[in-house]
Amino acid sequence: MAWLRRAGQFFLTLSFSSLTRRIVSLNLAGLVLLVASILYLSQFRAGLIDARAQSLLVQAEIIAGAIAASATVETNTITIDPDRLLDLKPGETFGPPDELAGLDFPINPERVAPVLRRLISPTKTRARIYDRDGVLILDSRSLYGRGDVLRFELPPPTTEKPGVAERSMIAIRTWLNRGDLPLYRELGPENGNGYQEVVQSLDGQKSSMVRINDRGEVIVSVAVPVQRFRAVHGALMLSTQGDDIDQMVTAERLAILKVGGVASLVMMVLSLLLASTIAGPVRRLADSAERVRRRIRTRVEIPDFTGRRDEIGHLSGALRDMTEALYNRIEAIERFAADVSHELKNPLTSLRSAVETLPLARNEKSRGRLLEVIEHDVKRLDRLISDISDASRLDAELQRQDVAPVDLRRLLATLASVANETKLGTNVGVEVRFEGGGHDAFSVPGHDSRLGQVISNLLVNAQSFSTAGGKVRIVCRRRKTEIEIVVDDDGPGIRDDALEKIFERFYTDRPHQGFGQNSGLGLSISKQIVEAHGGKIWAENRPGPCDANGEPSFAGARFVVRLPAI
Repeated sequence: MAWLRRAGQFFLTLSFSSLTRRIVSLNLAGLVLLVASILYLSQFRAGLIDARAQSLLVQAEIIAGAIAASATVETNTITIDPDRLLDLKPGETFGPPDELAGLDFPINPERVAPVLRRLISPTKTRARIYDRDGVLILDSRSLYGRGDVLRFELPPPTTEKPGVAERSMIAIRTWLNRGDLPLYRELGPENGNGYQEVVQSLDGQKSSMVRINDRGEVIVSVAVPVQRFRAVHGALMLSTQGDDIDQMVTAERLAILKVGGVASLVMMVLSLLLASTIAGPVRRLADSAERVRRRIRTRVEIPDFTGRRDEIGHLSGALRDMTEALYNRIEAIERFAADVSHELKNPLTSLRSAVETLPLARNEKSRGRLLEVIEHDVKRLDRLISDISDASRLDAELQRQDVAPVDLRRLLATLASVANETKLGTNVGVEVRFEGGGHDAFSVPGHDSRLGQVISNLLVNAQSFSTAGGKVRIVCRRRKTEIEIVVDDDGPGIRDDALEKIFERFYTDRPHQGFGQNSGLGLSISKQIVEAHGGKIWAENRPGPCDANGEPSFAGARFVVRLPAI
């Protein structure tokens, strides 16, 4: 059994090792099961057996009538009861019809054999005649020539064993035909009562049986009584030859197998065509994904099957988007590393120079100035490292945290209250106004802490550019499926060439502040958070009155954030 199990595992591995073979194997397996069920449960076979049994019954009744007519009375066996003659009344006779029923009409093999041979030979059936005791009188297999009868028993069947191929065919035929049919056994000439149908026919009833022999061939047999004047003188048993019905059933099954073979060929071709439209593109996508894994520093184009508008097309589009996002992330990390290296190099270079120069200072004033430079660079490094750490963790935190509804009304009110209390020493107040919606109309899906960081960065930026005593105005309005947050200040505005640059990493433009007082990551982080929430952010200048030369002026800067609403 171990080798059989290993063979089965090998077959399964071979059949399902690729998508193409899996599709072909499963489709063919379904077709094979369908053909096998048709072969096993064929109604043609059952109907053929019933029709054959009915025709045998009609044929047996005709032959039995002919046999009964050919039987004659043996005169030396006729006996008359003298006591019965004394009981006769005047005018009565001893004779038919009822009296003949008690007479013996023996079946003479020599008279019956020619009749039986003429009636049986064209039908290719086997006929056996039994007397009232169930003893075999005549067997059509023992008839030769014109009425000659062999009166000895048939020789036993050959004991030569069939070959492997023949045994295999017998086993398959037996499995297909057996079902719940009893096994047919050849009985001796004295054992006619061993056949159930013969016993019933000797009781005056016609009967039929269906059996299967040791070669898997179906045997249909019927038995009818041989009667004359309502007296049963024997039984006639007709049975089909071993391969009579099986030849017709085999022909039918061969026709089914031919149709199944053609259907299998068509199924295989269609399966291969189907597999070529599935397995081929999937294989190309897998190969491209493998090349992406190996050649991470060069862009690999994923095959575009989006025009198919099915699952393969959807998979192709998803892989292309994923690969594009992967390359963009890798390039962003490389740029970030380069920017970090550049930004850290400047304070480190300044710090190194100050440290190397410190021992050479000639007086306390020079030493104090160098110490101030060192302290400034250390604070700058600390600020850069903190902002860089926050920026590097941002994507991972946004991916790990679950999105929840964020109430912008409460968030903005809280941040404005905190900003009014601190005011960063500039005495710049913050106002908040809500437009275009009820109390529950200002909710967005996202992370409240990160959205609060965005608004806080914008407020700190606006307060740092506003003049003392000025105001920062926040307007939150509902715009159909979006929520817009506008932050206005009364500062000098933003240069036109810097409207896009201010969102770049480490970019800063603060002429009114000393060098190194800002890391330049605040607006970059804010843009990253807003885009991660499916929104967008941009900067613009609020137009003001024209100056003395007629040139337009700026009333301040404006930052606009739009987020998808719930």
